[in-house]
Amino acid sequence: MEIDTAKRIIITGAAGFIGSVLAGYYKRLGYEALILVDDFSRREKERNFREKNEYRFIDRSRFAELSPQLEADALIHLGARTDTTEKDVRIFDTLNLGYSKMIWHFASERQIPLIYASSAATYGRGEWGYSDDHAVIPKLRPLNPYGRSKQAFDLWALEQERQPPFWAGLKFFNVYGPNEYHKGRMASVVFHAYRQIMESGKMRLFRSHRPDVADGMQMRDFVYVMDVVRVIDFLLQKKPGSGIYNLGSGRAQSFLDLVHAVFAALGQEPRIEFIDTPEDIRESYQYFTEAKMEKLHKAGYTDGFRSLEEGVPEYVTQYLSKERIY
Repeated sequence: MEIDTAKRIIITGAAGFIGSVLAGYYKRLGYEALILVDDFSRREKERNFREKNEYRFIDRSRFAELSPQLEADALIHLGARTDTTEKDVRIFDTLNLGYSKMIWHFASERQIPLIYASSAATYGRGEWGYSDDHAVIPKLRPLNPYGRSKQAFDLWALEQERQPPFWAGLKFFNVYGPNEYHKGRMASVVFHAYRQIMESGKMRLFRSHRPDVADGMQMRDFVYVMDVVRVIDFLLQKKPGSGIYNLGSGRAQSFLDLVHAVFAALGQEPRIEFIDTPEDIRESYQYFTEAKMEKLHKAGYTDGFRSLEEGVPEYVTQYLSKERIY
């Protein structure tokens, strides 16, 4: 695929997890004119962007003010408040809904492609399955304010008459990989497993609070961030049908699978303990997620997705154990 590295691509959330990996990916491809948008004042994120200073940085609070002056060929909107335990709806209304609408209007007015981050949190308990069929989306019932904010924007986007020439909302499943050092409690279980094992030689997992699910057999669709950025680039280059797409591996694996992969990457025998799921998330805890990926495959994406057994060793040995970013 021939790539036009002179394209001016705006990436919001560029100091965050997926956004900084995407910016690093495009830097390695030789892109010359990225515009990186985020709150760059947060010191815990500094490692994610300090080696990208050849690009233009814009504070997210000034994007609307500066947008009339910006020339761009595409916009990738990954900036959001992602804390699933946050209860203040006003924060999500501002950062996940209002800001995203402003981004949509910018892309529509400029008639440039837009890719934005949705979330598998929109699926709630999975009563309607995990299909990205647009007919199913209005039926979904997210379990927390974060998921509801993402659902609200998806529904709003589907109703808009004025649209970018191509747009894609990506329902990210459980993404893990480099550049998530700053995320604290919201970092992936792979990250927390590595830290716990290095500190104590063992890993604590949430106990199951359902009689039909054994401890550690809660299952999620885990997807490596390096696979995620390749999908984003594919959509930007190929521009298939606009709409909402799942972005997971398409294969659910258990938390036991995940922890065993981390122990194996460290060359250690598994030592696992189970603790109660915190009460503040127990009622909204998802016991199973698995992305239906047919829409993306039908759009022409043929690359595979790494299993935990393939992605975790790279993450642990090439990034976590060396304190590296991408």
